[in-house]
Amino acid sequence: MKEKPLILVTNDDGILAPGLRALVDIVSPIGDVVVVAPDSPQSGKGHAITINEPLRINEVKVFGEIRAFECSGTPVDCVKLAMNVIEKDRPFDLCVSGINHGSNAAINIIYSGTLSAAMEASLEGVNSIGFSLLDYSFSADFEPCKPYLSQIVKYVLQNGVDQSRLLNVNIPAGDIEGVKVCRQGEAKWVEEFQQGTDPRGESYYWLTGRFENMDPGQDTDIYALDHGYISIVPSMHDLTHHSVIDIIKPLEQIKLGYDTK
Repeated sequence: MKEKPLILVTNDDGILAPGLRALVDIVSPIGDVVVVAPDSPQSGKGHAITINEPLRINEVKVFGEIRAFECSGTPVDCVKLAMNVIEKDRPFDLCVSGINHGSNAAINIIYSGTLSAAMEASLEGVNSIGFSLLDYSFSADFEPCKPYLSQIVKYVLQNGVDQSRLLNVNIPAGDIEGVKVCRQGEAKWVEEFQQGTDPRGESYYWLTGRFENMDPGQDTDIYALDHGYISIVPSMHDLTHHSVIDIIKPLEQIKLGYDTK
């Protein structure tokens, strides 16, 4: 009898997040599941790792008979511990992260703990998917997207995602029109800091802002989501701007006292 694929499930919203439970429900019929997630919310932690204090993992009974562990560290810590401690003798066939409460489209991938966890697994050669739903509510409805996400997971297990090994999947809230494979849209956060005073009379600053789409293209994740489609963006960790390499080649001629103009 063929062994089921081993699937790592993680997130950045914490071990008790409804989105994590929804993702476990999706993948548990497909493979052998191990859950390793933070013991508290870790949104916005990006690819942070813990190096100045010890990490702790505790097995918890949150998903019935499915093995699950809560970790004191970041989402990336969770993946590292899953691969190097919890399942060090059996490689994972897939890592899925999420389902995040809120968008990770466009520039949000840079800040996202959800996508960073998936990216960490991809760096270790494991095909990985980060899932996010455009609904920040704790009571968000994950039911409409489950059949779609199940098919995406099965496709990646069967076919892989080539050199990328990482998919960024975002899901619109409400009705779903279908699925679009897209590029990452060009967007940014216009940031503001609200100033206040705490009970001790000391000032504090709270980050706020608005999301601004600067990309008119109809082939972006933002466009797909705005029109009710699940967006799938093949992503990677290489941040090299390859087209600029030749432009800045004159920098190789720098010597003391030499003008590169």
